[in-house]
Amino acid sequence: MRSLRSPALLRLLLASALATTLAACAPMRPQEPTKEPTIKVKVFVGAMFEIGKNTGDRAGEFQHWYERYWMKDATEVSVRGALNPVYCNADGVCGSVLGMGKVSSSASVQAILLNPRFDFSQTYFVISGVAGTPPSRGTIGEVSWGTWVLDYDLGHRWAPEENTAGAPTFMPRKGYEAVRRFELNPQLVAWAMKLSADTPLKDSDAARAYRMRYPDAAARRAPFVGTGTHMTGDTFFHGPGMSAQAQYIAKLYGADDYVITEMEAAAITLVIKRLQGSDRVMSLRGAVNFDQGNPKETTLQHLDPAPGETAGGFAETVQNVELVGSRVVDHIVANWPQWQAGVPALKP
Repeated sequence: MRSLRSPALLRLLLASALATTLAACAPMRPQEPTKEPTIKVKVFVGAMFEIGKNTGDRAGEFQHWYERYWMKDATEVSVRGALNPVYCNADGVCGSVLGMGKVSSSASVQAILLNPRFDFSQTYFVISGVAGTPPSRGTIGEVSWGTWVLDYDLGHRWAPEENTAGAPTFMPRKGYEAVRRFELNPQLVAWAMKLSADTPLKDSDAARAYRMRYPDAAARRAPFVGTGTHMTGDTFFHGPGMSAQAQYIAKLYGADDYVITEMEAAAITLVIKRLQGSDRVMSLRGAVNFDQGNPKETTLQHLDPAPGETAGGFAETVQNVELVGSRVVDHIVANWPQWQAGVPALKP
């Protein structure tokens, strides 16, 4: 049978293949510089998730920030590698929804920080979201500024039944010292508390009723603004045993009391530290749940509550976070000449 490939066709195919190979081997053209003006970012607010749209429906972590700073006349910038666009207003306040968990959120932050459209050389960063809290340290609706952010995951763990009863089942692994613990700028935390500690916070009847299930005095408190260690873990740990382990890690690392469990701050702080330095990083969280059940329920019951048995106060807490955080953001922007070069001295 005669071949269907004629010499002319073979020559054509060979030439095409050669051209493709040469194109693949050719050096890539450098990315053309952006023709858009560079945005000088004074404050960047990073939230982790939004429930639906940025405005007009049930609010997640970003909506109240968006409605305050970017709903009108904001510049929207799409960033390759980031989960969502970055919004910036004329005052130099920018923000974005970064994604939940250490990998997604830090990937977004790195893409944004490396984008040539922005100048982050003097930026203050607010890592903003909801979280859990141990009932011995916090309550539903509270807002916390992190003094330390620690990584909960880096180390060795083993099953409790393979250990001495009651002994810790965690041991740090050598080599992670520089990436598992970050003390945030104490002077910046002090400024944040000075500016926001007296913020009137929202509360709800559902949250008040839920708090009464716990005997702890801290759990029964009305919402407040406080400080402490924020523990970053990709695992939604629950139960008194895991909570005690988080407190053990905080003390092991020489940090303040563990008061917040969240999933992103340590990873985001590491990215910012490597690219910009971490002296201007703030971790801001609002507690929407306790990290363990009350004495009358098991951990599994707490994880999978019956209808109507969940903690109330989510809507109020996400609003509280913005109410507290915006006091600091607005102060920095309004007094930029004093903040531009670094955190100013705090007078007694």
